[in-house]
Amino acid sequence: MEILRIGTRKSALALWQAEHVRERLLEQEPRLRVELVKITTSGDRILDRPLAAVGGKGLFIKELEQALFDGRIDLAVHSMKDLTVTLPESLHVAAVLERADPRDAFVSNRYRRLAELPEGARIGTSSLRRQCQLRARYPHCRIVDLRGNVNTRLTKLDAGEFDAIILAVAGLERLGFGDRITQALDPADSLPAVAQGAICIESRRDDVDTNRRLAALDHAPTRRCVSAERALNASLDGGCQVPIAAHAELRAGRIFLRALVGDPDGSRVLQTEADGPADQPQALGEQAAKALIERGAKTILDKVYGRD
Repeated sequence: MEILRIGTRKSALALWQAEHVRERLLEQEPRLRVELVKITTSGDRILDRPLAAVGGKGLFIKELEQALFDGRIDLAVHSMKDLTVTLPESLHVAAVLERADPRDAFVSNRYRRLAELPEGARIGTSSLRRQCQLRARYPHCRIVDLRGNVNTRLTKLDAGEFDAIILAVAGLERLGFGDRITQALDPADSLPAVAQGAICIESRRDDVDTNRRLAALDHAPTRRCVSAERALNASLDGGCQVPIAAHAELRAGRIFLRALVGDPDGSRVLQTEADGPADQPQALGEQAAKALIERGAKTILDKVYGRD
């Protein structure tokens, strides 16, 4: 019997995603044997510092990619928002699954809406993207860095360390914590991360059999939308731990893209919108990135990267 090995991080959310891919593969080929290979990544080991401070690019995927190179696994399952903008030449994204709800979630035991938070309220998040938008819109609140998996973050909220925390709707729902979502935030209030809510599968380009199996899982509309978002991110030399947000939607054969770059302190948030043909997501993302660069995005990102 043929064995297919899925590489995954060890967190509860990563394991849910890997199990979901396993189930999808078995639906189309019930006799296939699919095993999970659990791998610890750099991002999982570094819990005492903000990821942006240690170089956020690839912290959650490099060890998985090495396992692909070594032949220890046949495919790696990622939250697509963790994927670097460029991949090693011998690897590729073989499938992008249909995206779940891409929105951010406001979670609080005391307040019903983000806009109701009082002066000095403590909001927990480790995301520079979320921080810049929160500080710009709610300067009266205190933004406090919060690391750890979903369970850890909810535990800290329940212990009273925070008045509210911001997480991803998709992650909470996948782990059965949908009832903890106090308010799903409109993208106008909190523009999501690039590819938020999407799961992708990375494999070796020359692995014909695995790529054939994975092709059946690919969701073309989601791939087009996240391709536009990732093209913007690549043009801005971004990563998964920078204050860049983007969200694309398909409407009547066109992609509509909203994007922003913000200073983490909230002093400056640059925004743009663009739309284009659905079959040209790369060009649309690059167009939106150019508009942000013309407004000063590089200055903000150079500051974040310590290049100023």
